[in-house]
Amino acid sequence: MFYRETGQFKTSYAADQQIFPVAQDRYAVLAFVAVAFFVVPFAVSDYTFQAVLIPFLIMALAALGLNILVGYCGQISLGTGAFMAVGAYAAYNLQARIEGMPLILALIGGGLMAMVFGVVFGLPSLRIRGLYLAVATLAAQFFMDWLTSRAAWVTNNSSSGSVSAGPLSILGWKIDTPVEKYLLCLGILCLLALAAKNLVRGAIGREWMAMRDMDVAAAVIGIRPTYAKLSAFAVSSFIVGVAGALWGFVHLGAWEPAAFSLDRSLQLLFMIIIGGLGSIVGSLFGAAFFVLLPLLLNQVPHWLGLPLSTATATYLEHMIFGALIVFFLIVEPHGLAKLWATARQKLRLWPFPH
Repeated sequence: MFYRETGQFKTSYAADQQIFPVAQDRYAVLAFVAVAFFVVPFAVSDYTFQAVLIPFLIMALAALGLNILVGYCGQISLGTGAFMAVGAYAAYNLQARIEGMPLILALIGGGLMAMVFGVVFGLPSLRIRGLYLAVATLAAQFFMDWLTSRAAWVTNNSSSGSVSAGPLSILGWKIDTPVEKYLLCLGILCLLALAAKNLVRGAIGREWMAMRDMDVAAAVIGIRPTYAKLSAFAVSSFIVGVAGALWGFVHLGAWEPAAFSLDRSLQLLFMIIIGGLGSIVGSLFGAAFFVLLPLLLNQVPHWLGLPLSTATATYLEHMIFGALIVFFLIVEPHGLAKLWATARQKLRLWPFPH
């Protein structure tokens, strides 16, 4: 009764093709964004920003980029951590080697360098697919691990191999506090998520989904496989590269090559599988699942008054976390986004059973 489309008439093509054609969805998203920008900064502690919200926003951005490649174009990638590393180290080198380099330009430069890197390692997708493509993208991860560990110029000749980001500022606005870092990450996530949503609902997105569903049939109807696959790698790598630069500059501050290891690539892949492949909101759900669930599992024993050692709590966290992942994959293989879509459909029909 509260989620109805009755009476919402569309009188133009623009109104019919808008991102949220249902008024309830539009108002809910606007309210959610308004709360995130104007309420959360005044109601949350610095610890919550640093431990929960900032990692969630950056991981959601990286999962969004990976979902474009895997969920929308159907190209399997196991080298997402490498693309994040390219974005982080490219942004670091731009700031370290160019005096007065603005932060925004450094982030964009890191994304562009990751885009070039992604297109180069996306070339095998023109000839191979499936498990073979996954192994080819895994080579990007191994190559980047070797490059950041062996090439001294990547780390600006750092003897320890770790690098530190410079001061964060945009047009004179110094970004020092956790609230300011949160607002920066939130703004970038909203802009890139809006751009990604418009891409996947346009002609480019339809080409990606056609290649995902059946690439031979897509080529028969005139879609160029080279352009479709490489454009998906380019857009995905750009977003992931920006996320990697934010992860290094905003969240870590100082990092080493292990910060973008294979574990990070697998974690992002699990995020979009659990959140929902081929769904923008699924990337957000998957990131929230991976960031919030470990914190919840650590707090539950304390709430119940169970005396657990740190090692035991860590082992239980990994066991429960893995069991929940398997549970979600069996019960709802289309991810948390499918559960959300089902709930919306039931709200549209409630209280009628059909």
